[in-house]
Amino acid sequence: MNTANNSAVEVRELEKKFGSFIAVDRINFNVAPGSIFGFIGPNGAGKSTTIRMLCGILSPTSGSGTVAGFDIMTQQEKIKQHIGYMSQKFSLYEDLTVEENINFYAGIYELAPEKRKSRKEWIIRMAGLEQLRSSLTRTLSAGWKQRLAFGCAIIHEPPIVFLDEPTSGVDPISRNSFWELIRTMAASGVTVFVTTHYMDEAENCNTVALIYKGAIVAMGTPQGLKTDFMKGDVLNISLPDSQQWLEKLGQLPVVTDSALFGTDIHIVVSDASGAIPVIKDFFAQQNVTTCEINEIQPSLEDVFVSLIEDYDKKGGKDEPAKS
Repeated sequence: MNTANNSAVEVRELEKKFGSFIAVDRINFNVAPGSIFGFIGPNGAGKSTTIRMLCGILSPTSGSGTVAGFDIMTQQEKIKQHIGYMSQKFSLYEDLTVEENINFYAGIYELAPEKRKSRKEWIIRMAGLEQLRSSLTRTLSAGWKQRLAFGCAIIHEPPIVFLDEPTSGVDPISRNSFWELIRTMAASGVTVFVTTHYMDEAENCNTVALIYKGAIVAMGTPQGLKTDFMKGDVLNISLPDSQQWLEKLGQLPVVTDSALFGTDIHIVVSDASGAIPVIKDFFAQQNVTTCEINEIQPSLEDVFVSLIEDYDKKGGKDEPAKS
């Protein structure tokens, strides 16, 4: 891998248009070797389009970039040889057995026979499929398919791995287990570029880029984003039937933003000490007696909601905030 510029991935003014629709809007970022880079945003924000351009699957409309030192415009085949790629659909053949899937990918990457055998055994152990190696892939649970697909994507031990929504559709236990694998891999020096719409997963990343409507609206460490770019204090409100109160709370002058978080409501205010009495008085006037209000540290989801609200209010793209 050629990383003379000390970046495993680097893009400048990267853009992708489909007709008049701008899917990725002139984005810029670097990914340090051996780090976990999280590309975070809602469905349709441009995450998968970006990752496909970086993997040599989709040609950019304009801009420039390198992956493992190779040009994303002219050296797509070189890039494919130096990366692992796992799509959100897991890229497995359902009518093949576990072993047959592994053998297929070993053949694609032209692994030598001895290497093929050792890597296959490693994947089966890593995925916990020792007793299911002869089972058809379609009979596996989503969590097992996920780990098998991950193993097939890295069978050739690439220095950079792209994971596109890798935990979509799997249970929370499988999600946590999968992130343990990602952290272990990064600790060994592998660069991991992961897209997700689960904001809590971004806590595992060294750097996070928040993308919305094709534009990067903020970038930095998870802690830096929470401490540097949250415009105001965050209050957690617990009360029955929270859904019906969301819009009413959002109309209060002291409330900047409001959103549902599970069965609770998170609201953003400029000053918690001044806002709490106002909100308590509002609920008292509405005869709400069961209500708990606490100031909390903002989550990444709070930050993201606040940033996209601000982005939409401004009606356009500024330079992304950086921590």
